[in-house]
Amino acid sequence: MSDCLFCKMAAGEIKPDIVYEDADVFAFRDINPQAPTHVLVVPKTHIATLNDLQPEQAALIGKLYLAARQIAEQDGIAERGYRTVMNCNREAGQTVFHIHLHVLGGRGMHWPPG
Repeated sequence: MSDCLFCKMAAGEIKPDIVYEDADVFAFRDINPQAPTHVLVVPKTHIATLNDLQPEQAALIGKLYLAARQIAEQDGIAERGYRTVMNCNREAGQTVFHIHLHVLGGRGMHWPPG
């Protein structure tokens, strides 16, 4: 997708501050963090929303979560606890239509918020 922000990052046209990368996934710190650790884990393959996910891409979603675990370990929040969130469509808060997993931690994450 030529106009997709995350596709441009995956292609190297835009260079975020990468904190994790492998052949299928990259991760960088959110520019508007909602917690001390707020990292976006993004597949290099364009998938607009969770609704567009195909069964053959299940392993890719697993790789997002394995990357999240590694990031939590790197940031020293794995044992204390962290949250992973993936929004689907506008009403859920998705603003970039290329799936991505939010990794949030470094402070108490209470539910419900407030």
